[in-house]
Amino acid sequence: MSEDPFLNPINPEKVAQNPGLLPYAHTAGSAVIKPGDMGKAKGRSVKAMRQQTDRQMNQLYEQMEVLAKQAKLLAERKEISERIYDAAMGFEPIISETYYLYEKENGTDLLSLVAPHEWGRSFKYSRFLAKVTLLADHTWDVIYNQENE
Repeated sequence: MSEDPFLNPINPEKVAQNPGLLPYAHTAGSAVIKPGDMGKAKGRSVKAMRQQTDRQMNQLYEQMEVLAKQAKLLAERKEISERIYDAAMGFEPIISETYYLYEKENGTDLLSLVAPHEWGRSFKYSRFLAKVTLLADHTWDVIYNQENE
């Protein structure tokens, strides 16, 4: 029997036509191919999605808290500004100037140019409430008297 030098010694019935398309390793040296556990993959994906959306929701909640705090401060500034404008004053306030808010004996308020330490013994009000500065938007920046809180 003569051997044909071009004859393939491997049985053609035991050879795949396209071995790279097989869903399993086709030789002993091939990489191990395991079918994926779709439950684990989906579980990891859902976990990652939840972590990311929770992180984004927390960022939004933090931003909402900042906005709510700003809105509260603005509402407080509006309220005190209305109280100051309702107070008696014998002058027209100037933007960026500092004034002093006092409460009279009868419970009404007075806006004054005179600081508490400048009154001396002639202080005639029931209490000093706050040091205030008129802002450009005609609201007031208020520094409350710490002793009366």
